[in-house]
Order: sequence, then structure tokens, then C-alpha cells
Amino acid sequence: GLLSVIQKLKGSQEQELRIVLLGLDNAGKTTLLKRLASEEVSTITPTQGFNIKSVHSHGLKLNVWDIGGQRSIRPYWKKYLGSTDLLIYVIDSADQKRFEETGQELAELTEEESLTGVPLLVFANKQDLVTAAPADEIAEGLNLHTYRDREWQIQACSALSGEGVQDGMNWISSQIMNRKK
Repeated sequence: GLLSVIQKLKGSQEQELRIVLLGLDNAGKTTLLKRLASEEVSTITPTQGFNIKSVHSHGLKLNVWDIGGQRSIRPYWKKYLGSTDLLIYVIDSADQKRFEETGQELAELTEEESLTGVPLLVFANKQDLVTAAPADEIAEGLNLHTYRDREWQIQACSALSGEGVQDGMNWISSQIMNRKK
């Protein structure tokens, strides 16, 4: 409507991006998505299927697909990967018993042809818990340093408090700006 006409006249059309938000169940994906959308995060229920939210950040419209992480849903992740501009992978930093499982899932994802070269932001969530592993240890355990076909970043955060979330969004913005050059 009128807004798009005004944006075209101003030459500031907002760029749209498709972001897929994945991770094991209980990693904090939906809490993170609600935090990004500036919504209340006190009552979160497990995602059955997926949530989609449009988030505006740094002059970008981010269409974020939050897909459930239960074992029964994971085989369907691949169906959502087409046309993905950026992958956000969320890890529960305090659930060290599941680090191997989450690492295997991430490794399989990054081998998907539809994600070749797609930037990867790993949120090492739940850093507010005393049992949380530091982000650099998680990066080492996930062998992120071996990912040569894409830009990647690991960001320590707490989706509950919001700490570190904006730093991740700043990285996303810088990735998009670098692509434009």
C-alpha cells in the first residue's frame, strides 16, 4: 500500500531475510524468538510443529522460522531449509549430556546442500545458569573451526534475560551488509 510507495520513493526498501531457527528440544528457541520479537517470555510451551515471526532489526525484516526440536520432528527440518538466508542454531549450554547429540544434528544440517555457504549463528543459550559451559568450549566441542564453507559465529546468551541476544543480531546485520558489498 502507501507505505511501500513511500519506501520506494525514499529508496529505503526493507530487505527481507528468511532465517531458520533450529536446535534440540528445550534449548530455548521459542524463548529466543519471543525475545527477538519483544514479546513476553515468562510462559513458553514446547513447540509442536513450528512458529513463524517477522522481526524488524537493523533495517531488515527477518522472517524467522522456529521449528520444534523433538526427536520425532527433526527428520522434517530439511523440508524447511530451502531459500534460507541464515541459520540460527540454539544450544542449551547447561545440558552437557546432550552436547554430542546436538553436535551431530548441527553437523548433519551443515552438510545439507540447501544450506551450502549459508551463514551460521550458534546461540550458546542459558549462560545465566551456573552449570553452563562457556561458548568457546562449546565451539571447540562442535568443531566449528572446521566449518570452512560458511561464515559462523558463536554467541553466549541468555534468551530469558536477553543478555547477548543483541550481539547475535548485530552479527547477523554485519553478515547481510557484507553480502551487499
